[in-house]
Amino acid sequence: MELIKLHNIYKTYHMGTIDVPVLKGVSMAVARGELVALMGASGSGKSTLMNLLGCLDRPTSGEYWLDGRNLSRLSADERAVLRNRHLGFVFQNFNLLPRTTALENVAMPLSYTADHLSERDARRRAEEMLRRVGLEDRMDHEPSQLSGGEQQRVAIARALINRPSVLLADEPTGNLDSHTSEDVLKMFVQLNEQDGITVILVTHDPNVAKHARRRIHIHDGLIVNGALAGAAGAGGAEAASGGPAALEGGAP
Repeated sequence: MELIKLHNIYKTYHMGTIDVPVLKGVSMAVARGELVALMGASGSGKSTLMNLLGCLDRPTSGEYWLDGRNLSRLSADERAVLRNRHLGFVFQNFNLLPRTTALENVAMPLSYTADHLSERDARRRAEEMLRRVGLEDRMDHEPSQLSGGEQQRVAIARALINRPSVLLADEPTGNLDSHTSEDVLKMFVQLNEQDGITVILVTHDPNVAKHARRRIHIHDGLIVNGALAGAAGAGGAEAASGGPAALEGGAP
């Protein structure tokens, strides 16, 4: 049931003649259908680890397995293809295109897939994702016309558009007030429990981490506890059978 497995991952950055070790032998696993929090203070290595998990970077040494495939030595182009097809990202700053509607923002990743959807089918799938996050009446609004919580929901819908195996959320409530943060976090829980999506919340905030079923703590480039994969969440069996069933209605 392991979806993600890291074995003895090192990441060292080279600054001129100086080597800066950031990850120092990280080993951990995440089961299919889990909701986990990756916790650590600033400078602990959690952002670097998140970039490796998201195939935004590659390790200096060690092995990264995703769904049985060793990703450690993929080229930049191969990582880009895998990111688009299997990984979804939600960021603290939303990263929405400013003069583009919610619908267009959500549909944008479909332009980079090999599915070659028609414009009509791409629109239909984007509409379904926005309905999934409760924004069916805000599809034609630009980010400046949306609240922070609504912008983050657009970002979540965009992350789901290619039906990823893993949803990576990097400090997803960092720019939201406490009430809106709670609503967004409940959405991650719902996506995990009802749709079987594996969710990794990257955070320094215990109030965010408490929504996860397991907490992985990183300190000075090493996992200090929580590294072993737990039982899959309530949606795990559904995920194992092929992905988020509740999203199938949006398929062309």
